[in-house]
Amino acid sequence: MNNVDIDEKHDIQHVELENGSTKLESGGYNYVPGSDDEKRLVRKIDRHLLPMLWLMYVFNYLDRTNIGNAKVGGMEKDLHLTSSQYSLVLSIFFVGYLLNEVPCNMILSRSKPSIFLPTVMVLWGGMSVGAKGINSLGGMVAFRMVLGLVEAGFFPGVMLLLSCWYKPAELSKRIALFYTASLVSGAFGGLLAGGIIQGMEGLGNTRGWKWLFIIEGSLTVVIAIAAYFVLPNYPTTTKWLSEAEKELAVARLAVGHEEGSDMTHGEAFMAALKDPKTWVFMLIYNVLNSVGTISYFFPTLMSGLGYKGRTAQFMTVPIYVVALVISVANGWNADRTGQKAYTVLGACCCGVISFIICATVHNNAVRYTFICFGGAAIWTSVPIFLSWMVTMFQGRESRAISIAIINGFGNLASVYGSFFWPAKDAPRYVKGFSITTSLIGLAAVLVALTKWKYQDKGFAGIPRR
Repeated sequence: MNNVDIDEKHDIQHVELENGSTKLESGGYNYVPGSDDEKRLVRKIDRHLLPMLWLMYVFNYLDRTNIGNAKVGGMEKDLHLTSSQYSLVLSIFFVGYLLNEVPCNMILSRSKPSIFLPTVMVLWGGMSVGAKGINSLGGMVAFRMVLGLVEAGFFPGVMLLLSCWYKPAELSKRIALFYTASLVSGAFGGLLAGGIIQGMEGLGNTRGWKWLFIIEGSLTVVIAIAAYFVLPNYPTTTKWLSEAEKELAVARLAVGHEEGSDMTHGEAFMAALKDPKTWVFMLIYNVLNSVGTISYFFPTLMSGLGYKGRTAQFMTVPIYVVALVISVANGWNADRTGQKAYTVLGACCCGVISFIICATVHNNAVRYTFICFGGAAIWTSVPIFLSWMVTMFQGRESRAISIAIINGFGNLASVYGSFFWPAKDAPRYVKGFSITTSLIGLAAVLVALTKWKYQDKGFAGIPRR
């Protein structure tokens, strides 16, 4: 006889069939996981959603991190920046980012992603073009502060959108694939920066590092305009889904009120603050992001290894290539095995080993190799952590706010992380590598404890691993 478990909150019946499979009955819709219809639907969602989000993130990451390329391309000299002033320029971005994340996700949860996400992209792209007029430390600090305010809505907004389209077991590889945009951006950014800064130096009486902001900002606006016509909204309001596909898309998620919330913004905000998982995941993400600040100093670290000029820019490329291959492979494996927390834990342990070697070994070839593996550890742990985190909160409204809080305070780590690599520590940067080792080790401990505490807790009562 079939066993039926009724989830009254979501009007979903979990029916165990005699052959061992399971179907869900939601609002009269019979959903059998793994059916051919579902596979076709997921492929269709992938085609319409992932490529554009990936391309948007490439340019989001370019506009956020090109500051490191501009530094070694002449900005530091032109603006007369000290090491601490450059760290201020880096960190002030994340102050604006923190302040505006929760308001942005509140707006997004009640609006259309196809309008909201491209709009913030047009704004930050236009601002980057305007960086041509910056000629002082104050101007650069103001630019980075406002850039953080504008970009705050993009990344947590994407995490919310993906969680409204994919099941938890589908998220790791897709977030890992999405996150490869940052790796491609980092690799492509080094090549692009090397070519633009030297190739366009002085053109139109404009320094090469300013041309870097102008060209990348202009391309960002072009991509954003295309996104207005490509990005979908939520499953029940998407035109390229048939009625049957809409029903299937909602039933397979089993998250209840997908298109809205009975909560007010204030109620959802308080619910997120009262949920201890919000604070636990915020701490872990903060630690992981503090480790990730090393990416802003890759060109600087390459200079410390003896590479100069354009070569220092180009030598950052293999770091991102290695990270891309390893992170995608681990993303697929995390979904296949369902062991997201253990995958993050393993990546953090590999990072500890890599950064210990970077701090203690004197051979530059060995140090460069393990900078690559350390970067891979960071870019493996972060996207898989995110795919684990977004499944742990119930309801779109409160989930949107929890994601924004976690992402906002997590990125606040970049404020203090920007000071790990002072110029006086060149060329070996032992202090920076030592701090990074300690923090990624702490992340491993926190992930292990969180896995133990919340291993069976997820939204809609579905176990999350």
